[in-house]
Amino acid sequence: MIDHIGIAASDFAASRRLYEAALAPLGIGLMMEVTPEQTGGYHGLGLGKNGKPFFWLGNGGPRGAGMHIAFVAESRAQVDAFYQAAIAAGGHDNGSPGIRAHYHPNYYAAFVLDPDGINVEAVCHRPE
Repeated sequence: MIDHIGIAASDFAASRRLYEAALAPLGIGLMMEVTPEQTGGYHGLGLGKNGKPFFWLGNGGPRGAGMHIAFVAESRAQVDAFYQAAIAAGGHDNGSPGIRAHYHPNYYAAFVLDPDGINVEAVCHRPE
């Protein structure tokens, strides 16, 4: 089991806007923030829920693709809300909400690219 994951953003402010907006419908929010003054240069946001940050966004990352992160959604409505919030916050469409039956019959997901080209997904495995 993974305790937490972290990514670095080339445009920290733009990525912050996207992740805070897109993850809110999934019940994921800002749990803590560490500043460059505290760390000697690293600016990090710990996003999570129930008091536990499990997704960290940091500054200073290179632009590039190749990473994929999928967040659990409790309902298809949460997947839809994730997608709408991500697009409104500057994400780019990489697959609108819908069934991906090639994974399994109830795999309902949406995909957006963040400002660095990271493929971010919200997925619900529950039937309608």
